Amino acid sequence: MASSSILDTRSILSDRTVNDEQPQTKLPRVSAVGRRIHGWSWQAFPVGMGTSAVYVVLYGLKDRSPIVASIETVFYFLNMALFLLNITTLLLQAIFYPRQAYRLLTDPVKGIFVPLVVLSFATIIIGTINYAVPHHVGPNVIYALFWIYVTLAVLTCFPMLMIWFNKPHDLTHFTPAYAFLIFPLMLVGVVAFNTLRVIPPEDNRALGVLLVGYFFQGLGFFMTFFYICIYIMRIMMTGFLEGHQANGAFVAAGPPGFTALALIKLGQCSMEILKHQKLVSPMAGEIWYACSVLGSLLLFGLAIFFFVFGALPWWFKVHKELKDILGCWALTFPNVGWIATLRELGRIFRIPGFSVVHTIFAIIMCIIWAVLFILTIAAFVKGDIFTSMPEDVIKDSVLTRHESEGGGAVSPV
Repeated sequence: MASSSILDTRSILSDRTVNDEQPQTKLPRVSAVGRRIHGWSWQAFPVGMGTSAVYVVLYGLKDRSPIVASIETVFYFLNMALFLLNITTLLLQAIFYPRQAYRLLTDPVKGIFVPLVVLSFATIIIGTINYAVPHHVGPNVIYALFWIYVTLAVLTCFPMLMIWFNKPHDLTHFTPAYAFLIFPLMLVGVVAFNTLRVIPPEDNRALGVLLVGYFFQGLGFFMTFFYICIYIMRIMMTGFLEGHQANGAFVAAGPPGFTALALIKLGQCSMEILKHQKLVSPMAGEIWYACSVLGSLLLFGLAIFFFVFGALPWWFKVHKELKDILGCWALTFPNVGWIATLRELGRIFRIPGFSVVHTIFAIIMCIIWAVLFILTIAAFVKGDIFTSMPEDVIKDSVLTRHESEGGGAVSPV
């Protein structure tokens, strides 16, 4: 018994010696800022786009008071601040957590929000035309910004489409939000007619902007229309969208709404440009405009249908949780197109009621923005959005011995 006790004591002492000799691995501390940077995503851009939706809709009001114009300017600068915040945070993420940045780019679901950075840039261009021209920015700058936007749209959309189409997708989980991959190309027409507001019709550059606007508007609309057709097939198979996907139903109203607006405004521009530059025929501009108004009216009806089709079951299908608040921003910017078209059709056909309805929806847009902005801040403070678990941050920060010769570590933010 005594010898057995001695052996047990020696065994315990031996184990303690071995354990003392083994280095204790201490996990690095993860700061709150590091968790925020790691947890940031491209889904932050809809917040800025929803903010821009307010000043775009308010700018189209029939009677704008100086107070309303001042409110629009505040929203314009707030949109730019949010844009810079998102760009800076995602850049820091790419520097300190390249694995997470690459994961977001190649993710078949989260990656669809990458093109929204280009859409946000488009809203800044439109705001600059509304509030900075001609006192602070000249037409040459706007012309350059237009081509920069077209370049960014092409360079962003096509690679993301290659990534998305490289993997199969289940139609039973399809959502209209997948059309975000095409949205920047579809919005070229909207940026084009805003650019033509500051370029004289007799300027040779105006024709290029007009044709490029029509070209990409057609390309973008028909591609997004194919996505919408798949969306109709999906709800035929599974019923209305549920959960966070219920917000995506409003995205279907975006392509026909923005295309209807672009056709009217580009048609107006074509009347002056083709006439001054004596192209096609003396009546070409008038014919283009007439056809644009007819096509716009048809698409306007389609946009209204998709809006109502998404709005009626929305409250009963959406999950009312703060963690899903970012998806609710789809209630704002996709509806800007048909709301602005409503104002244009009222002007063309001299229907005062359309202006009244436009004003009502502008007020509703402001209320929705206020509610969503407050809830988004609440979700951010509670950590329901834009934050990662410490272990996820450490996993993407620390290099394993197989990945680095020295077995070193990347210091987390």
